[in-house]
Amino acid sequence: MADNNKRDYYEVLGVSKTASEDEIKKAYKKLAIKYHPDRNPDDKEAEAKFKEAAEAYDVLHDPQKRARYDQYGFAGMEGMGGFQGSGMSMDDIFSMFGDIFGGHGGFDFGGFGGFGGFGGFGGDGGGRQQHRGTDLNLRVKLTLKECHTGVTKKFKVKKQVTCPHCHGSGAENGSGDKETCSTCKGRGYVLKTRQTMLGVMQTQNVCPTCGGEGTIIRNKCHQCGGQGTVSGDEVVEVKIPAGVGDGMVLNLSGKGNAGMHNGIPGDIKVYIEVEKDNQFVRQDNDLIYNLLIDVPTAILGGNVEVPTIDGKVKVKIAPGTQSGKVLRLRGKGMPAVQGYGYGFGDEIINISVYIPDSVSREEREALEKMQQSDNFKPSASAKSSFFTKFRQMFD
Repeated sequence: MADNNKRDYYEVLGVSKTASEDEIKKAYKKLAIKYHPDRNPDDKEAEAKFKEAAEAYDVLHDPQKRARYDQYGFAGMEGMGGFQGSGMSMDDIFSMFGDIFGGHGGFDFGGFGGFGGFGGFGGDGGGRQQHRGTDLNLRVKLTLKECHTGVTKKFKVKKQVTCPHCHGSGAENGSGDKETCSTCKGRGYVLKTRQTMLGVMQTQNVCPTCGGEGTIIRNKCHQCGGQGTVSGDEVVEVKIPAGVGDGMVLNLSGKGNAGMHNGIPGDIKVYIEVEKDNQFVRQDNDLIYNLLIDVPTAILGGNVEVPTIDGKVKVKIAPGTQSGKVLRLRGKGMPAVQGYGYGFGDEIINISVYIPDSVSREEREALEKMQQSDNFKPSASAKSSFFTKFRQMFD
């Protein structure tokens, strides 16, 4: 359920709802520098603002998440992965957004001190990188009924898993078979200093020798070659909430490829594909059904049985019903994703009157008699009403 105490993400970053991707990135970078923990040691309020800015950036820099947020607000973020609703650590932020400052390092603006941590740097030494596994894509095809009720599906996914021989360390004899990297002296990063128009700028980049870990494996695992991961498979359970639609993307956090050397696992992006339904057309959360009735029912009226997504119901056809008349069954449509909003959409019944291609001699004689009756000829007011409805179709 959405947190009503959260500030609007655009407000957090101080940008408008039409802000470009570059404007969003610059706004986040500015706040990240201002509230970075290295600049505000032991300041819980600054840390909270730092996390708040990261959460806002996580949503607004991603086109799919941003579109969902613009349409549904915080409730639309549930099930999308990232930081929403799950809490986040400083390492999560450093791992995911460190590259916004170039490379995977921190930054130093003439005397402020080097800001460690960006780019997934862990806590052992303040600069050693924790590798993140890559994301995987999974396409799930659903029926309209499954979208209506929600469904759980299981898939066997081929991916990189933690090496069972070295338990992810990459070393043949365990994690102890490592030595300190001589290039970075165990820090995991190297510093570069250059002169800019703002003064001397010092950047912190991942060590090219050890890849940011601070250590070198002396005797690599024979099974994984020192990577800490091997090819394998896993049965993944995907819980798809009711109300999803074609083109939506769900995020399974931590279910992607394993990270090197016991790093952070990637995610699985679940792309929803919905099969065409034989009876209904979906429009947002409404379902449209075309009801074909015969001429006598259109003239005399009566009760007609129609399908809904969860069973059949009877609807009343008023006498003199015209083709194009629309009936609405409240609450018989699709649920909103994650229960956002109120209840369900509606089922909209579009009525068409069936005209047979041919008639018998007796039917023709009866129709010719009706044709002579003024009651079966459209009046001026009827013509005017029909034309008004026809014109509205093009407005």
